[in-house]
Amino acid sequence: MDILHLVDRLEELFNQSRTIPFTHSVIVDEDRMLDIIDQMRVAIPEEVRKSQQVLSKKDRIIAQAQEKANRIQALAQEESSKLVNRDSVVQQALKKAAQIETEADIKAETIRKEADDYVKETLTNLEIALERVLTQVQDGIYYLEEHREQSSEEGSEEEKKEVE
Repeated sequence: MDILHLVDRLEELFNQSRTIPFTHSVIVDEDRMLDIIDQMRVAIPEEVRKSQQVLSKKDRIIAQAQEKANRIQALAQEESSKLVNRDSVVQQALKKAAQIETEADIKAETIRKEADDYVKETLTNLEIALERVLTQVQDGIYYLEEHREQSSEEGSEEEKKEVE
């Protein structure tokens, strides 16, 4: 399940919860909240797996670009060798081969940079999503701790009233 969908469900649960008068606290259905948190625990590794797939894709793109650059360079060297054998076009062949090699290097570097930018953007978006999830989970834990403290304080007050 998509982590952002789970965050939306957690937010919806929070918004549907009843507020406690004169406080900034709400009463949340603990079972539903824990169910969403459990689903988040399952979904986060899925998001990490997706980011690993992105990294693998980047590596494949770079490898393909390098392979293509190597083929282009090999072809350029082969063409260069053929041209060198001709006395009248030796200088022109060397110049063309160098130009082809330079273009291949530039193209390979451009592909590498684009792949790096794509991976960086994807990982940045994943980091933002995970930070939001972490904040909401921490808020939920904090709320549960506060709710337990209030419940135990209310229970103590009721016991005192019963004793009197």
